[in-house]
Amino acid sequence: MKPFHHKKHLFFDLDHTLWDFDKNSGFAFDTIFKQQGFNIELSDFLNIYIPRNQYYWKLYQDNQITHDDLRYYRLKDVFDALQIEISDNLIHHLSDEYIKYLPEFNHLFDGAIELLDYLKPKYQLHIITNGFASVQTKKMKNSKIDHYFETITNSEMAGVKKPHRKIFDFALSLANALREESLMIGDSYEADIMGALEAGIEAVFFNEQNIEVENPVFQVKHLLELKNIL
Repeated sequence: MKPFHHKKHLFFDLDHTLWDFDKNSGFAFDTIFKQQGFNIELSDFLNIYIPRNQYYWKLYQDNQITHDDLRYYRLKDVFDALQIEISDNLIHHLSDEYIKYLPEFNHLFDGAIELLDYLKPKYQLHIITNGFASVQTKKMKNSKIDHYFETITNSEMAGVKKPHRKIFDFALSLANALREESLMIGDSYEADIMGALEAGIEAVFFNEQNIEVENPVFQVKHLLELKNIL
């Protein structure tokens, strides 16, 4: 018998779980650099940007920096590391352009549509995201996955970000779901997995990066592996 056969509600994270944030970021920056006439090697930029973005998202998640700080410093750090002089005004402009173009690209993780097609008739599907509402809505619409989900909970609605218990409580209430009938699936061990577990919700870690974690948790490395447990 499949370990989570009794679940009725599945809550997914969006970025880095279903929606391929890093790949889509690459396309967005490539578009922006060509428009600006920048002679920047995209791979060099992304090799710095991706970990810096994750670093600042962690600070934002923990309420240590603001939304504006996140958007500014994740870019400034990259230009500093590449020793490219750039004005603050241009950084803010590039940040706005990035937010504009990012949702226009719609690459999903391998197997995402096949998985959602498999799950939709069996479960009520939901999203819990720390991302900004307007951007996340565009991402889901443009990648044609919005119709799979009954509810979408974001941190702006809940007033807190994962891993805070309140966002999970908010999502459960919005979905009219019981904890014992619910399962969280996400790529962030701290925000998605530990946050859900501490809120009394079982969780599955989408561990595509094969990260070593301290506590034993249920893990998959490919989205379609979820078909074996659901």
